[in-house]
Amino acid sequence: MRCVMLMFDSLNRHLLPPYDARSWVKAPNFSRLAGRAATFDKSYVCSMPCMPARHDLHTARPNFLHCNWGPLEPFDDSVPAMLSKAGVYTHLCSDHYHYWETGGATYHTQYDSWECYRGQEGDPWIGQVAEPHIPDTLNRKSRRQDWVNRPFMTPDAKHPQTQTITGGLEFIDRNHAQDRWFLQIECFDPHEPFFCDPSYRRLYPDDPVGMPLFDWPEYGRVKQTPEQVEAARRNYAALVSKCDESLGRVLDAFDQYGLWNDTMLIVWTDHGFLLGEHGWWAKNEPPLYEQISHTPLFIHDPRQPLADGQRRGALVQPAIDLGPTLLGLFDQSPTRRMIGQDLAKVIEIDTPVRECAIFGYHGKEVNITDGRYVYYRGPATDNNGPLNVYTLMPTAMRGYKPNWADSELVDGGDLSDQQRVLRLPVVKEAGAIDAGQGRLLFDLQNDPSQERPLHDPATEARLCDAMIELMQRCDAPAEQYVRMGLKMS
Repeated sequence: MRCVMLMFDSLNRHLLPPYDARSWVKAPNFSRLAGRAATFDKSYVCSMPCMPARHDLHTARPNFLHCNWGPLEPFDDSVPAMLSKAGVYTHLCSDHYHYWETGGATYHTQYDSWECYRGQEGDPWIGQVAEPHIPDTLNRKSRRQDWVNRPFMTPDAKHPQTQTITGGLEFIDRNHAQDRWFLQIECFDPHEPFFCDPSYRRLYPDDPVGMPLFDWPEYGRVKQTPEQVEAARRNYAALVSKCDESLGRVLDAFDQYGLWNDTMLIVWTDHGFLLGEHGWWAKNEPPLYEQISHTPLFIHDPRQPLADGQRRGALVQPAIDLGPTLLGLFDQSPTRRMIGQDLAKVIEIDTPVRECAIFGYHGKEVNITDGRYVYYRGPATDNNGPLNVYTLMPTAMRGYKPNWADSELVDGGDLSDQQRVLRLPVVKEAGAIDAGQGRLLFDLQNDPSQERPLHDPATEARLCDAMIELMQRCDAPAEQYVRMGLKMS
């Protein structure tokens, strides 16, 4: 048995043809995939955003109640490392440059081997002293480095996504006759900036004459004209079409080598992306609307060929469920601390694995869904406290966490398997309560566009009870209940 996991970043479910037959995005290979896999209709995020989601993938438990962006911890269980110890060869091909930064540097080393490809999103890659000319319409975040990198990412063969897929296909070519391996092909795209070969952009013409380049919106409220919003959406669609072509290359390899008979294929994303819906760009600041939190997921399981082409309605969270699913595929057992569920029975006969799912960012709203209703619960305290980070690795994205000097050693509970950890006080998580959204409840069945917040005290109370139960299962710190205005049962 083998497995190929193809992961994208910021891939919008609602724009893919298998999820909306009326979609204007050209992505025929996703439709092709849906015919060879089970398509999941209720797949939701867990910890947000990028590296917290990967932390969940390795450990099969939510980390957003304990820590923000950071590396794997010394006490963490890592599914790729567990597979390796069980004799399953593991390999990572990725252009997700956060793996090679301070706050993510312990993930790739859990694999037997790895390859990285440079250049995405202002990755500090190409050295250039002279100032480049940068369009004023581009995001200020890392835009200098991004503009320096772009000439080195063309033609298309040099684009990091192309190189990532090529690296994965070369692994398959070398190893398709071997047994017991796991390949993770992880693409940063269609994460912003929405930059790719112009041939993909030509699939989406009709921009107004003279429209300036706009392929990297800043996170926050939409301040652009409708024409600029449409331009960004078309640039995003162009990058999704490139992702679709990459997917097609992987599907071709499955056809060429007959992998459908003995190789699992998983295609998923960490989260979606707001493209002007609800008046917002991107993620992080707005509530976790469906465009962000409700994600695409496709799984071909060679043990269940009758599931191919079928829909699955069970509520799943791939960030924490895929780890146990991989372990089960290779006849390994999850650890005691893993909360995610093996999806084998969901794939086979749509057996439910949970009633509710919680998700969110550290220090922001705690959110819950039962598949029909979704409830976003903002902090109940004026200063968003008390709030702490629990870690033995006080690193942030490209440096170190603030207030680390004020840390103290405490019992880490189930998080650290009863080992002591550092508790770092957080004065205020950036953007945690700035959006001012408070508490929002939506009925997704009758209001899928989330235009009419509900006032339904009974449903809100039921979801709060479920939230408390799941927080306790995650061994959430006591102060999280205070911060959220919840009472531990």
